[in-house]
Amino acid sequence: MPFKYSGVDFIQFDSLLSGDERLVRDSTRQFIEDNLVPIIEQCNRDGRFPRELVQPMGGLGFFGATIDGYGCAGMNNVEYGLMNQELERGDSGVRSFVSVQSALVMYPIYAFGSDEQKNYWLPLLAKGEKIGCFGLTEPDFGSNPGGMRTRARKDGDHYVLNGEKMWITSGSIADVAVIWAKVEDEGDRIRGFLVETNRPGFSAQDVHGKWSLRASVTSGLSLQDVRVPASNLLPGSDGIKSPLMCLNQARYGISWGVIGAAMSCYDTALQYTKLRKQFRDQPIASHQLVQEKLTWMITEITKAQLLALQVGRLKDQGKVGAQHISMAKRNNVWMALECARIARDLLGGNGITDDYPVMRHMMNLESVKTYEGTHNMHTLIVGHSVTGIPAF
Repeated sequence: MPFKYSGVDFIQFDSLLSGDERLVRDSTRQFIEDNLVPIIEQCNRDGRFPRELVQPMGGLGFFGATIDGYGCAGMNNVEYGLMNQELERGDSGVRSFVSVQSALVMYPIYAFGSDEQKNYWLPLLAKGEKIGCFGLTEPDFGSNPGGMRTRARKDGDHYVLNGEKMWITSGSIADVAVIWAKVEDEGDRIRGFLVETNRPGFSAQDVHGKWSLRASVTSGLSLQDVRVPASNLLPGSDGIKSPLMCLNQARYGISWGVIGAAMSCYDTALQYTKLRKQFRDQPIASHQLVQEKLTWMITEITKAQLLALQVGRLKDQGKVGAQHISMAKRNNVWMALECARIARDLLGGNGITDDYPVMRHMMNLESVKTYEGTHNMHTLIVGHSVTGIPAF
């Protein structure tokens, strides 16, 4: 990264934050600058997840950050959002890892688990001593998770699980998988199970050839007659609404995270255009068309900050709805992807090289636009909210 990042705040956004919120943001920013920025381009080239950062991130309270107790940081939702912003300014894949560990593994254990499950797993996951993954999506079911084919059958004091999961972050490095399955003995009601990944019949195969999220582990999972004790059932899980509650936690973090990617692209483009000279030895930032693009970027970033902040405040007050989170995820991912494309354009040929982070962010954001609910699905969620008529 040839330019040192100095932050993006056009309308004194920081004045809306508490001292603790700024402290979380700044400490995460420093960690990313010191530990991820120097290695991320090589990780992206190599298709390598920087696993050496997992326990240091755990030591800083990044995992399960909004959970109280169990060794977790107990952050408010705005602090958690700002943390995600800085993580994704480093790389979407690293933010994805934290999101999965926190919102899709620790949250369901905290929300639906037994005391025994919470007391055992949450402290280990919080420290990064154990890694988790979330198995909902299947090869044939993404936007329609209720169509899943994974089944669980009661067999004495055990359950036997069979099925396939796909596009699973951290799948091959996880110690435990939160697997969602239809329970045959309960009329195919969807329930969650904690499946230790060393159990016979469980396997994970990494997805190779990715052009996106290359610094993240993406896997397919196979469960062939995997036996787990009945005590591994998440007792509070009840139907499709349970995994969707988890997804809302993750979508909220994404709505902040992508602002960080947009900030990285904008800051890079701003500094580049002020230095790059063309036509009468003038910086290209002096040209009207360039200033129009920079103005669009900073305006949309600012609007996204305010949207994410309000959703975070509503979340802390217990007033947030799924439609609010969908609006934030939909708008902010779209905004970030457009910022990446505009920044690539402003950098010209240099924009396609990994001397700059822009192309990496652009490729990553193509995945972020799809996962945790596609742009179109979030459009329909908001549409349902404003019309009262479901279109799906």
